[in-house]
Amino acid sequence: MILYCNFEELSALSAATERALEGAAQGAHAVAAPPQAIADLEALLPRLTGELTITSLAEHASIRRAVGYLMDELRARLDATVLEQHAAAEDAVLAYFDFAHTLTVLQRLDHLGAEMVALVEVITGQPAASDVAQRFSFLE
Repeated sequence: MILYCNFEELSALSAATERALEGAAQGAHAVAAPPQAIADLEALLPRLTGELTITSLAEHASIRRAVGYLMDELRARLDATVLEQHAAAEDAVLAYFDFAHTLTVLQRLDHLGAEMVALVEVITGQPAASDVAQRFSFLE
């Protein structure tokens, strides 16, 4: 399965991922990122060069966790920037676009995940949480 992303979406995801990983490494956030989120972000970053090929439900879950974490970070950044500056300040507008681009990717990712689950359940005859379904691989 392929998740298509445009240049702006990839740029927003890459910048947010790099900021989150740098912040985690420096302990810059008030609440430390969970180790799983860091691992998911580290796995996602090198893939942000074009469309994302997703070959399993586990891989989808990892990407979904990473993008979900980024959404939380970007929402907090947007809120803080608007409150510190002004809603029309250049930094606030840039923060909004990073947030909005990531939000659209998250929505497409959720739709793709629902399609993947449905296909796995139809093909295997097992619920998506079963061992058989979890081992199912979408060929590239």
